[in-house]
Amino acid sequence: MDRSEIKKELKKRLSNSRYEHTLGVEYTACCLAMRYGADMKKADLAGLLHDCAKNYSAKEMRMLCEKYHLPVSEYEDRNPELLHAKLGARTACEEYGIRDEEILSAITWHTTGRPEMSLLEKIVFIADYIEPNRYKAQNLDLIRSLAFQDLDQCLLKILSDTVAFLSTRNHVTDPMTEKTWEYYSRKRT
Repeated sequence: MDRSEIKKELKKRLSNSRYEHTLGVEYTACCLAMRYGADMKKADLAGLLHDCAKNYSAKEMRMLCEKYHLPVSEYEDRNPELLHAKLGARTACEEYGIRDEEILSAITWHTTGRPEMSLLEKIVFIADYIEPNRYKAQNLDLIRSLAFQDLDQCLLKILSDTVAFLSTRNHVTDPMTEKTWEYYSRKRT
């Protein structure tokens, strides 16, 4: 499938707001790829497909994870909306013909992050957070500015804000997000 075919298919599958968000992430990922010298075609495809499994219900996501033998953590089982990332990578492969492991990994980790993220993984993670249609996150102006100055500092700020926000709401943070935050916190000191 080429890029225009992927866009047509996503436009049919996703809600209007999710599709607009997807185009925003695609655009932002390409901008960050230009800034940091990453492969723009990979950033474009990863940004475009990052939420390709977002249209499934929680029940459907669990069933598809079982079908594809994708592991589901206890936290993901309690918060199935997180499954769209790993399921998205599988969907990108199975339904859109993406075989590039770097793109698939960027899709897999765009929600929680992971320690030792690749440049493309960081770009898609950050693009998902700062794309032009986002407006509710705390410190968004600062984070958008940091994204084009220091990718690791931006990543750490997003993770710190996420962990802090969840703790004020008495929500447990996803263990992988916690590990990612701890890794990048140690790396900056």
